[in-house]
Amino acid sequence: MDTVRWGLLSTANINKKVIPAIRASSRGTLTAVASRSPERARAYADQWSIPLSYGSYQEMLDSGKVDAVYISLPNHLHAPWSIQALKAGLHVLCEKPLAVSLEDVDSLIKTSRETGFHLAEAFMYRHHPQTKFVGEWVRSGKLGSISLIRGAFDFQLGKKQRQPENLNVRLEPEFGGGCLWDVGVYPLSFSQYLMGSPPTGVFGSQRLGETGVDEVFAGQMGYENDTGKETFAQISASFQNPFHTFLAVVGSEGRLYLNRPFTNMEDESQLIFTSREGKVRDVPLPRKDLYLGEIEDMNAVVLDGVEPYLSLQESRQHIQTALALYQSARTGQLVRL
Repeated sequence: MDTVRWGLLSTANINKKVIPAIRASSRGTLTAVASRSPERARAYADQWSIPLSYGSYQEMLDSGKVDAVYISLPNHLHAPWSIQALKAGLHVLCEKPLAVSLEDVDSLIKTSRETGFHLAEAFMYRHHPQTKFVGEWVRSGKLGSISLIRGAFDFQLGKKQRQPENLNVRLEPEFGGGCLWDVGVYPLSFSQYLMGSPPTGVFGSQRLGETGVDEVFAGQMGYENDTGKETFAQISASFQNPFHTFLAVVGSEGRLYLNRPFTNMEDESQLIFTSREGKVRDVPLPRKDLYLGEIEDMNAVVLDGVEPYLSLQESRQHIQTALALYQSARTGQLVRL
């Protein structure tokens, strides 16, 4: 086998970003899509020129026509359908968060080990050269001792998406909704990537919307670093504020600022370094399609037998930290991990 045959498990909107990445990859081909009805699956396949369509998820998993699946279902369905796919003998790239409970994450890890098929969380920005570049700066000591990481990801859900007949799945409590699960996990995971570990303690605050999910979330996390001093990470997310993303890393020798750390780069994308003397300069950004890296990574997993770049242990730590932040927000107490 020299090409990975990909199947899309669901017709979610995020597929619009992933389909071009699969087709742009040198060792992947988009073969099939599955939906909850044959009619919906066929219409979607025709729209996107996908050869095969299946009227149920399980039918595609059992077809023998795909090697890997991309799962973009609502959050509460990530774990059960990832497990079904692994048991069917397929590798799985599952949208973040991998699950919304540690019990489900542990079941996923156990199933992956037992079946011998790989599972990876689809944090697309982690595979981007920009992210790896920032990680290298931090680990090489160019910024000195890191004292603070700050990041945010905000966007507005419109009135139509809040109407009962059109309610966005992000606002459904039973679907694993909430802005921390949806976009707050981006600055959360970036912080843990840079620090190389989960935090020792977290404190969270939230503003709940009409449906009961968090529509504004702010959190602070504390990390132990190599110097024995604590590094702090402050993150925020929102469904109520205009679109805004950034990440700032502050150290004793200078700071880095990214204005588009989690989304596709635009012409105005910048990575700015400010030295301890106050000199400011733009750092040239490595460019690449944001979603291509995660597809190429899974292609290498399937064809070359390598481990996924984003480990399941890291994914477990993301979910452990998010759950601790939610616990803190509910209780008003610092939560130790």
